[in-house]
Amino acid sequence: MLEQAAAIREGELSPVELTRHYLARIDRLNDSVGAYLTVTPERALDDARRAERRLTEGDAPPLLGVSVPVKDLVPVPGVRFTMGSAAFADHVAGASSRQAELLHEAGTVLLGKTNTPEFGLPAYTESLVGPPARTPYDLTRGAGGSSGGAAAAVAAGLASAAHGSDGGGSIRIPASCCGLVGLKPSRGRISPAPLGDVSGLGVPGPLARTVRDAAALLDVMSAHVPGDPAPLAPPQRPFLEWCDALERAPRRLRIARWARPDVPGVTVDPRILEVYEKTSTLLAELGHAVVDVPQPLDPGDRDAFTPVWAVLAALPSVPAARESQLTPMTRWLRAQGQAASGLDYVRALAAMQSVGRKFATAVAGYDAVLTPTLAQLPPPVGALRDDADPAADFAAQIAFTPFTGPWNIAGLPAISLPVGWSESGLPIGMMLGAAHGAEGPLLALAAQVETAAPWAGRAVVEIGTDGAAPIG
Repeated sequence: MLEQAAAIREGELSPVELTRHYLARIDRLNDSVGAYLTVTPERALDDARRAERRLTEGDAPPLLGVSVPVKDLVPVPGVRFTMGSAAFADHVAGASSRQAELLHEAGTVLLGKTNTPEFGLPAYTESLVGPPARTPYDLTRGAGGSSGGAAAAVAAGLASAAHGSDGGGSIRIPASCCGLVGLKPSRGRISPAPLGDVSGLGVPGPLARTVRDAAALLDVMSAHVPGDPAPLAPPQRPFLEWCDALERAPRRLRIARWARPDVPGVTVDPRILEVYEKTSTLLAELGHAVVDVPQPLDPGDRDAFTPVWAVLAALPSVPAARESQLTPMTRWLRAQGQAASGLDYVRALAAMQSVGRKFATAVAGYDAVLTPTLAQLPPPVGALRDDADPAADFAAQIAFTPFTGPWNIAGLPAISLPVGWSESGLPIGMMLGAAHGAEGPLLALAAQVETAAPWAGRAVVEIGTDGAAPIG
């Protein structure tokens, strides 16, 4: 993305030509990967022509002319806004999210709205309003969720980078499944306006091919709206500058690590544990102290998450005549949320906040934390989804993603890096996390890992009749 932006500023690349390139790839490949729910070719070309005019006028914002689609959980005026639900298949947004406005002000081109499961609830991207999102590295397997379409778009070369959101791992899960960098920022870093999230679980963030691209998107998106609850103060320097910080002045960091889930009965795939050990060795070779620590959460600590998640599922106002168009998983969660009293919800929030403090206290003694991103490799499409038994579906999602949710409960930043690959070529992500507000140091460490073990050449794949193969 940054390379494209630089080439556009230097006159080496035309925004219109770049946009046409992506639109052609979307036309050819989107049915295979399920990246977009809505494509906006006329809007995209208008944005690209506007970028070319701004360039001739000497007005070049940081991401002028590059394509950054918006996840279909936030509105863009005049564009179809489904929230991944068949109940809203024909809905067109009137209002705008601040995130979409900031991306537009930065000069990006809107190719469309990316695929998401219904209301962003599951850890897979399979809905009744569009095709499943698939990892381009194996089209039989899912891209993860809920920002699965965003990840599939970037990994398949259908966008320069992408906007996502993360309420329980929804950026990091698809980043791991699709071989990308996915950053969940701290609570309060980015404004959720106008929709908001009273639980504090969800936060917008970037999906990108490189750490530097992710940092640049975070810089663009990190702005607040008056009245935002507990906004973080703007950073003293751009996050993009942090990506070179450890290279300029390396220092020995204390990095905690654990790979034991807090969920009873959940085991981690040995291939993921192998990458976990290799990543630990790499961090040690870079001069850092890597320390084994116990899993900070006890079984049952995360139980407060489920009633909060259920209330969030119940928040969208669905016309009674369209309730039957919701997925069984959504209806199951909404029934629980609708049955909860205000007192029940406040108690669940208080319990979840207590767990967040416990987790944050364990993290606070270290510069960073290393864990696997996921416990399993990307599962086949449909493997987690169980329409006949939504409770089993939900349990399968937690077993797939035991490491991601605690960072949302505590409101801390975490980033998934594509540092490993299975013998069959499936991407394996490792997650680095840090204390609240420490995105800068976290990005610096991530950039150091990227320099030592570069992955960008594998982050875009070409799709053919036999599946997918890297194109570099």
